[in-house]
Amino acid sequence: MCEKKNMFPKEFNPTFLFAWKGRKPGQREEAHVHDYMKLVFVMSGRSRYRIEGKVYDLTEGDVLIINPGTKHHAIPEEETAAPCVEFYIGANDFQIRDLAANCLPQPADGYVLHTEGELRQRLERICAALEAENAVYRRGRYYMMRSYLIQFMVLIVREQCEAVEMRKGFAFESSSRKYVVEQIMNYFEEHYSEKISLDQIAENMYLSPYYVSKVFKAETGEAPIRHLIDIRLSRAKELLENGGGGSIKEVAAQVGYDDAYHFSKLFKKKYGIAPSQIKSE
Repeated sequence: MCEKKNMFPKEFNPTFLFAWKGRKPGQREEAHVHDYMKLVFVMSGRSRYRIEGKVYDLTEGDVLIINPGTKHHAIPEEETAAPCVEFYIGANDFQIRDLAANCLPQPADGYVLHTEGELRQRLERICAALEAENAVYRRGRYYMMRSYLIQFMVLIVREQCEAVEMRKGFAFESSSRKYVVEQIMNYFEEHYSEKISLDQIAENMYLSPYYVSKVFKAETGEAPIRHLIDIRLSRAKELLENGGGGSIKEVAAQVGYDDAYHFSKLFKKKYGIAPSQIKSE
């Protein structure tokens, strides 16, 4: 595990070489080395590699880090094995502090980094973005793919480095968190009748959905979508009590629900009474 605060130089500008998704070759592969860095991300199934004479078993979500000069080859799949789909990324012309040229830090137990949860999902999204960009020749294609490559590499490095705790005494984190939550609440109040997703909110604020959810819950004690539901149901209750909202389906639509049955279930869970009962009173 790395212990440096910043492993990246001021100019971190790797050359993107390739990215492609496919099944591992069925034929036997000769052991070989590369003069560039290669990453293998297992998207589904299981895979086996012999690296420097030792066999490594990989499963879905694993990242194989093959630095330059590493002798390796893929072990063919057995006919009875589930198909293994892997994503391959190649890069060179980069330098990370205290490592040889074109090398990424490697896990303490060898060459395989096990990922799960949010990290695994982010890597999967990057691979999907690389694949989509690679499929269409648009202007700036190379630079887009290189930006995805850098994201992938930085996530791999981060996963192997301890987070550095910020010095205490600064109010920026606290004030910025409050600002994020206030903006989300204001957005909910103004747009509760529209279709809203956490991904959409995060994208609009240039933040990750995970961060938005975590900060909102830390500041309010509830998930952002839970807060949105409470606003919608409160507005619906007002409409029903005032008698001007129309049918249950129309009231549901006015507060952002296409499904009147789902709306009624949420309403009854919160208030202990069906919306139709309020309307009939």
